[in-house]
Amino acid sequence: MDGFEFNKIAGAVLATALVVFGLKELSSIIYHAEVPEMGHQGFAIEVAEAATTTSEAAPAADAPTVSIGTLLASADATKGAVEAKKACGTCHDFTKGGPNKTGPNFWDVVERGIASHEGYTYSEGMKARSAEKWTYDNLNAFIKAPKTSTPKTKMVFAGVKKDQARADLIAYLASLSDAPKPFPAP
Repeated sequence: MDGFEFNKIAGAVLATALVVFGLKELSSIIYHAEVPEMGHQGFAIEVAEAATTTSEAAPAADAPTVSIGTLLASADATKGAVEAKKACGTCHDFTKGGPNKTGPNFWDVVERGIASHEGYTYSEGMKARSAEKWTYDNLNAFIKAPKTSTPKTKMVFAGVKKDQARADLIAYLASLSDAPKPFPAP
C-alpha cells in the first residue's frame, strides 16, 4: 500500500468522523433539551394514588379532585382569556352573535343546553347529552377530558388537565354573557 492509498483511507475515516460529530452538534442545536437543576435529575411523573382497601371508592379518572366552586373562587378570567385563545380559539368564536366555526360559538355558554347552539351540527355524543345544560360542573368535567366526559364527541382537543388553568378558562367563559351566571359556592 503506497502513501496515496493510505491518505485516501485516512481521509475517508476523518470525513466520516466529521459528519457524525457534526450531525450530533446540529441535532443538539435543533432539538434542545433543558438541563434539570442540580438535585432534580429526571422527570416528575404524576400518578394518582390507588385506594388502599377494596371498601374505599376510588374517584373516577376524570372526576375533578377539587370542587369547581373552590377553584372558581380563586379563578382569574384574564388568564382564562389567554388560555381560551390558545386552547379553543382555533375552533370556537367567543363574540356575541359570532359565527360557528369548527365548533359552536361560546357566547353565553354557561347554563346553555348541551348541543343546543343554533346553526351547529353536533356529534352523536353531544346529542345524547342534549337534555343537560352546561353547568359549571359539566364544563369542568368536559374541558378536563372531552372524550371521557362525552364519548363519541367529534372534538379532538385533549383537554386542560391543570385545575387552576381550567378554572381560569371557565371563569372567562362565564364572563361571556350579558348576564353572567354566579359561581357555585366553594
